[in-house]
Amino acid sequence: MNCALNARRSRERGFTLLEVLVSLLILVIGLLGLIGLQAQAQIATFESYQRGQALIMVQDMADRIATNRGAANCYVITTDTANGTPYLGTGYSGTPVCTAAVGTAATRAVADSDLQAWNNALQGAAETSGIGQIGGVLGARGCVSFDAATNSYRVAVAWQGSAATVAPTAGDAAATCGKNLYGSDAQRREVSVTVRIATLT
Repeated sequence: MNCALNARRSRERGFTLLEVLVSLLILVIGLLGLIGLQAQAQIATFESYQRGQALIMVQDMADRIATNRGAANCYVITTDTANGTPYLGTGYSGTPVCTAAVGTAATRAVADSDLQAWNNALQGAAETSGIGQIGGVLGARGCVSFDAATNSYRVAVAWQGSAATVAPTAGDAAATCGKNLYGSDAQRREVSVTVRIATLT
């Protein structure tokens, strides 16, 4: 009887090496899952920040057009709506100049100033590091097009996404700003707003 009691005590005396290894394996798998979750959370946070900044820039230009409605046609920079060109922002090095015969010299000058300010914002002039502009949205490009049938202006900002999702044109055929400039179109992001200016009689 004493031998049986001693044998049972030796079997109940702690973990075996195999049980410790299995516990460690489960712990490591759990920690790897947490690391992956953290990485995905950082990507989602960055994407959300980029979208928020793009929406601010889109609304900024929409407000500028609505405020300077007498020279609204000066803001139309995107004439090839099928390809989303030309555009302001990344890759643009000129100075926007109104060529439309609308408004007054003063309102056209305001439009030129507005477009230059928007171009600077798209290129990240809000934040600098040394002599480089680092603020804003990654690879931002801005487009403004006009639809004569509805007398409306489409203001859009496109940028480089962190991961491929769905091409913007899949949900909106008019979402062509910066098309084919970010590799796969599923890598491109775009937000837009429509500004309608009433014709008063």
